Amino acid sequence: MALSPDNPFALLRSWLFVPGADLQVMLDAHRTGADVIVQELEDFTPPERRPEARGYSAQVFEAWRQRGVVAAIRVNPLETCGLDDLRGAMAGRPEIVMMSKVESATQVLRLDQAILSLEHELKITPGSTKIVPNIENALGVVNAIAIAKASSRIDAMLVGTEDMVVDLDADRSRESTELFYARSRFLLECAAAGVLAIDSPYTFSDIEGAQADMQTSRSIGYKAKAVVNTSLVELTNRSLTPSPEQVASAKKQIAAFDVARASGETRAEVDGLVVEFPSYFSAKRLLQRHELLQRSLASRK
Repeated sequence: MALSPDNPFALLRSWLFVPGADLQVMLDAHRTGADVIVQELEDFTPPERRPEARGYSAQVFEAWRQRGVVAAIRVNPLETCGLDDLRGAMAGRPEIVMMSKVESATQVLRLDQAILSLEHELKITPGSTKIVPNIENALGVVNAIAIAKASSRIDAMLVGTEDMVVDLDADRSRESTELFYARSRFLLECAAAGVLAIDSPYTFSDIEGAQADMQTSRSIGYKAKAVVNTSLVELTNRSLTPSPEQVASAKKQIAAFDVARASGETRAEVDGLVVEFPSYFSAKRLLQRHELLQRSLASRK
């Protein structure tokens, strides 16, 4: 099903991951224009620096919120040091808790209960902290719908890159052909579950490859993408925002179809495209997304 515009994450295009123990990098991250900034306590933070990173959470979350950016944290699995990560972060009231390497609904249920306990302890509105599971292996993709349905806190999920490649025993490439099926299936599963699918990050640094990867992401239907390189935030936001050309085309299709319907027809042809109800509704959704994004971006200025 198409993502509902009522989904609280529907307009969050870029999800930037930053090193959890680098205070200055975190404080400066809002300058990138990212919609969501994630304090990353897993791969980006050495184990010996995680206690230090947890101590920064409240400060950086508040700084991000003041800039109109959604504050998130990625914790390690609860089976490792995830509970310590969670306890350290929740005092700062993150809007979103991500957890790495989720492959079952049981993991989500345990995380949900741990968050609920801390919400009560810290006098945070119960249920207000969202969960975004990070799916990083084949089992997680296969179980994606069950994971998405495991908690009412879940409105989005993210598919990983490097761990997924390892789990598939594939060769990593700039073209990411080894991830195409996993990314496509994950998107399909999220659509079936009614949650936002966040695409895997492009983990190389070349702009040409990033542009090609972004084109693939957009062409198969993604509306949000993880980013690990700050220089790619602008590309991500631009690519996932309806362009003037797309807006003009959508308006043209809607107008032509409305004229056809008024004449008793059920289709219209626009620039070689046969516009019927599905494409008409798709054009309507694009215009709605464009208008909502413009309002959202204006409110952040």
